[in-house]
Amino acid sequence: MAGQQAHQAQAHQAHQDQQARQTIHVGGEWRAAVSGATREILDPADAKPFAVVAEGDGRDADAAVAAARHAFDTGEWPRTPVAERAALLRRVADLLVRDREELGLLESRDAGKTTEEGRVDIDCVADAFRYFADLVVGEGGGRVVDAGSDDIHSVVVHEPVGVCALITPWNYPLLQASWKIAPALAAGNTFVVKPSEITPLTTVALIRLLTEAGLPAGVAGLVTGPGHTVGARLAEHPDVDLVSFTGGLVSGTKVARAAAETVKKVALELGGKNPNVVFADACATDESFDTAVDQALNAAFIHSGQVCSAGSRLIVEESVRERFVAELARRAGRIRLGRGTEDGVECGPLVSEGQRERTEAYVASALAEGAVLRAGGRRPEPSDVRPATGYFYEPTVLDQCHREMKVVREEVFGPVLTVETFRTEDEAVALANDTEYGLAGAVWTADAGRARRVAGRLRHGTVWINDFHPYLPQAEWGGFGKSGVGRELGPAGLAEYRESKHVYQNLAPRPVRWFAG
Repeated sequence: MAGQQAHQAQAHQAHQDQQARQTIHVGGEWRAAVSGATREILDPADAKPFAVVAEGDGRDADAAVAAARHAFDTGEWPRTPVAERAALLRRVADLLVRDREELGLLESRDAGKTTEEGRVDIDCVADAFRYFADLVVGEGGGRVVDAGSDDIHSVVVHEPVGVCALITPWNYPLLQASWKIAPALAAGNTFVVKPSEITPLTTVALIRLLTEAGLPAGVAGLVTGPGHTVGARLAEHPDVDLVSFTGGLVSGTKVARAAAETVKKVALELGGKNPNVVFADACATDESFDTAVDQALNAAFIHSGQVCSAGSRLIVEESVRERFVAELARRAGRIRLGRGTEDGVECGPLVSEGQRERTEAYVASALAEGAVLRAGGRRPEPSDVRPATGYFYEPTVLDQCHREMKVVREEVFGPVLTVETFRTEDEAVALANDTEYGLAGAVWTADAGRARRVAGRLRHGTVWINDFHPYLPQAEWGGFGKSGVGRELGPAGLAEYRESKHVYQNLAPRPVRWFAG
């Protein structure tokens, strides 16, 4: 009996191992990589593997695109009534709510963030699916165009783009996937999603939920694997009609070049170097000072600074700089680091050893260029953090920075805050806009007129006044300059996944007599 039980246990484990390696979804079926290759997924809190996924390549991408192409050209989804598509998106939102705890924990372990951050992410994902469901249902049957004649019926309608390649980043795996998948499905497209090879697990879970919700086979494709093979193939593939990419500037430009060969639609969100401008009048009372400092901490250090909209550039009025920075540094030094699933932890690790080394290199260059270290700037002592083997780095405040520094110009994507100062409103705006990026920024002031003036002059896609980080699914998200092209969320986020078609109908056709004939 004991031998039989052991055999059953081994068989069960083998089945689980096989399922774990079947993370590529093509034509409604789960499969392993064509090559048979796999990748271990590391928990950044202890640097130990805790999952295994298939490591796809260009051949897997080709198969997924072929299935998505077939589903779009011959399948039912693009022709499914809008109300039915919206109903499916709402079912997905309900399933996300059902699995909130499990998915939040998985997101925490995969990306290193706190469990509470993971739960909030799942809530936001559900909100995105509901928003796009409501948006498409609330639309009319097209925009009627007045042709100047009762004999002409003219209307502009919106149709799905076709097959969409969706390439997502490692910092907010499920949230960024939802910003692409929800509008793509609402518009009637099929898609192939490639999550980051570092944090793919919740995207795999989302595809399973789409299947559970009743999405037809072939509409949703998934290929787990690296960007230089899978992502590159999706971007260049002639049967892909649109590629939407969120990630770094270098990779984004490669995607754009590859997509240009087939002149496909491209949407890019490439991060930012985001200013947080604090005027002295925002710190006039103890309460307002406390709020501004607290929000500056959140802006810079939430998810260890691994946020495309992180307020990593503090630009503070000179008259309050020393008091502000001193208090900011004091609080930064008290942020509790640790495994995100443990109670009391406020900040998790960086996502990988490579990301920690990148952060260290930026801090070293800043100090060499004259920055003054006010907090952090090192790996925590093993006795100060658990587990000691994780990819932790202390929240870092660098004072007396200037625009010529590499750490001020380039996106660090780590827990590093630089401090610059200004004396006048014009100088504050000039500093805030002195960046190649333009994703987001904030202004803190008690002067309502100044708030409106500065917000109007900032060249950034999102501007917060006396706040930092909140977003709304009904408001567009995207940036100016090298932060990318196109928008996610809002009506424009849906429009990215559509083509406009003008249908002109002559109700009383007659000869034109242009030619004598």
